[in-house]
Amino acid sequence: MEKPATAEVRRQVEELGDWFHNLDLHGVQTAPNHFLGDFPNVKWKHIGPALPQDLAGASVLDIGCNAGFYAIEMKRRGAGRVLGIDVDDRYLNQARFAASTLGFDIEFEKRSVYSVDEIPGKFDIVFFMGVLYHLRYPLYALDRVVQKVGRQLVFQTMLRGSEEPCNTADDYHFWNKKIFDQRDFPRMHFIENKYASDPTNWWIPNRAAAEAMVRSAGMKIVAHPETETWICEPDASRRDGKTIQELELAGLL
Repeated sequence: MEKPATAEVRRQVEELGDWFHNLDLHGVQTAPNHFLGDFPNVKWKHIGPALPQDLAGASVLDIGCNAGFYAIEMKRRGAGRVLGIDVDDRYLNQARFAASTLGFDIEFEKRSVYSVDEIPGKFDIVFFMGVLYHLRYPLYALDRVVQKVGRQLVFQTMLRGSEEPCNTADDYHFWNKKIFDQRDFPRMHFIENKYASDPTNWWIPNRAAAEAMVRSAGMKIVAHPETETWICEPDASRRDGKTIQELELAGLL
């Protein structure tokens, strides 16, 4: 027979609706039949080792936090302030319940990625996982996100098309159309209606486009721990004496 405390956790998990993150809440799995397997653990086993094990005092922002898997993992490593944001009340309620059940002090806030730059200050680590392809304006959002990165950005997006990197030139002649036939040339696939039965899937990049986008937003890639995930840091490279981010904020890019 199941213990009363376990039965109560299971009851509340079921009341909170369908879960996308499979969390272990004292023996209760929140999404044991996930179509991607033990998700997001299947990704975290590759990403986790690429991040500092000791995050004592570090601040973390989890954008599109869903049920709070990454925020919780950061707390396990001793992070100080951890803030998770999402626009979906169901996910936020799940995240609050999960954090409370596990005894972690994590802030959760309903906020759009398009207003993330209005959050005061920067964060040592910013997670931007599984959000980009759900956005109608992905690069606009990414420009907002990087303004919050103090040390590292952990970025993940679904990829379709070529998963090969592409070394593009700085410029191309107007009549050079052949480059657009290259399978690995950076491109975004636009979904007009639905993909995977989801009407919020709008833009899905190939690998080259995903990497080009984070670079164009002022980040440099320092690690690629798994197929869809990159760890990035602010790029100190300059144009006309200004960083890429300074030029963006001044409206010069």
